[in-house]
Amino acid sequence: MAPRDVLWSDITGIYEAILAHPFLSGLADGTLPREAFRHYVVQDAHYLRGYAKALAVCAAKAPTEDATVMFAGHAAGAIAAERDLHASLLDELGTLDDPVAPATQAYLSYLLATAHGGSYTDAVGAVLPCYWIYARVGETLLRTGSPDPLYARWIAMYGGEDYRSVVDAVLAETDRAAAALSEPDLARMRRHFTTTSRYEWMFWDGAYRQERWPV
Repeated sequence: MAPRDVLWSDITGIYEAILAHPFLSGLADGTLPREAFRHYVVQDAHYLRGYAKALAVCAAKAPTEDATVMFAGHAAGAIAAERDLHASLLDELGTLDDPVAPATQAYLSYLLATAHGGSYTDAVGAVLPCYWIYARVGETLLRTGSPDPLYARWIAMYGGEDYRSVVDAVLAETDRAAAALSEPDLARMRRHFTTTSRYEWMFWDGAYRQERWPV
């Protein structure tokens, strides 16, 4: 079994819960409230700034030049995506300057602590769910699309071939890097992958509930 298959086998239940979440079903059938989507977009912009930093750490720790180039490019791309997100959706959703929400803060704190404090494969395990789960979700929702043009654009972005090729490259690097890991090191990578997969569910759930700090 390839390392990627081992990792995915750990989160099948989490992924099923993600697909069943009303945020995603609301994207697909067009019933998701605009304010919930706006909350998601704001938090995604905050997240992408931190995610770019985690990817830059992956680039710095990568043992091969190819992996360094790949993750460094993706770090720059995450910043560009955050800026484009604001520019393209500002007219439709209004000002996007709300503060970082609890789930976003928790996710980023774990992600950056793991990337900085762990090994290269720890860092890769932690950043991988954001790549892979979005690709799987995009592929699934693309089969039905959405009657809402704004939500259809979001689905097309993550369900398209361009994004899939990015994820395939990261999965190939995951297999290469994890192939020679000891059992304890692979177990640690799996824990990080599972934890950030759980944060993916929490991120969408927080957006659906339009989560705010309670005090």
